[in-house]
Amino acid sequence: MSDDMLRAPAEVKYAEELDYLESIDDGPKPFSWRLSPRMIRMFVLGSERADGIDREIPQKWFGDRSFVERSIVTLASDRGLLLIGDPGTGKSWLAELLSAAICRNSTLVVQGTAGTTEDHIKYSWNVSMVIAKGQSRESMIPSPIMTAMEGGVIGRFEELTRSTSDVQDALISILSEKYVSIPELDDDNIVFAQPGFSIIATANSRDRGVNDLSSALKRRFNFVRIPVVTNKKSEAEIVRFRTEELLRRHRIELDLPPTLLDILLQSFADLRSAASSATSDDDKLESALSTAEQIGVLEDAILHSHFFGDRVLRAQTLAGSLVGSLARRSPEDLAILNKYWHGVVEPRSKKDGGEWPEFLEGGREAIATLS
Repeated sequence: MSDDMLRAPAEVKYAEELDYLESIDDGPKPFSWRLSPRMIRMFVLGSERADGIDREIPQKWFGDRSFVERSIVTLASDRGLLLIGDPGTGKSWLAELLSAAICRNSTLVVQGTAGTTEDHIKYSWNVSMVIAKGQSRESMIPSPIMTAMEGGVIGRFEELTRSTSDVQDALISILSEKYVSIPELDDDNIVFAQPGFSIIATANSRDRGVNDLSSALKRRFNFVRIPVVTNKKSEAEIVRFRTEELLRRHRIELDLPPTLLDILLQSFADLRSAASSATSDDDKLESALSTAEQIGVLEDAILHSHFFGDRVLRAQTLAGSLVGSLARRSPEDLAILNKYWHGVVEPRSKKDGGEWPEFLEGGREAIATLS
């Protein structure tokens, strides 16, 4: 079934694995959860030899165990969970995995934007049915959050701080009172949350000041801060994991040379270091230089090599993808990348050799083309 979708949700993609974990799970389960907290942790972080199970469960989210455990414990209570961190730290992926493991449904999602309204988190109306038969439960369109309330499952709210204060305030009553009133109806006009309902919200720490959360809403959430991955080994695992998924999805047979992965990781580490020491925004790339953006650079290079190259990933192609992905402002970003290529990549290519000279030439050509 997952082959019929451009991107299958986690509960579909890992259905066999979830079925297996459910079949061997004899641990205590909160509410109507499909898996116990221990099995959910195993599903997200992967199995270990000490777990003593018949098959290996691969790791899907790469981060500290304590973040996953605190998230699970929060959802087992009556509080909402807010995952907060920089762009590209895996907040949404963790939310999807948790929802899939808990209730086998990660698709009840509201995307927070400046245009999100209360209707998106409560309900709206089928206008044609209202005209024909009047307002009723049948003519009401429940939001993903209301659907989650009625089913006793997890609802998700992406980019919470990008929605307006009115929308955020509407969440307060849902999280505290656990019901939604429908004043337009005379009967059957309250939707109560069933046991197991909770909300996983995400927020980018870089959005601070856009629409800050009120203290009342903050009290309804437990905060779990997801830090930027700085460990090179962990970051390599994330990039490799996501890239292998890409290759399988596109049915591409192409090797990812470890030397090129090292060059990509080192380049991002260098650029992050330069950004942290920059004295003004003009001296920083507009890019957040997140792990997700590394994956995007590698994806671009792989697809370019597959469709327009000789189906071999080369340093020149990787350099072109990196420059093309990170040069968002002209001339500021191009100047920063040009400085990096002359000041860091050129000396390194002379000293270390290997794939670096080809990476140097590929970056120079890409910068010259965009200049």
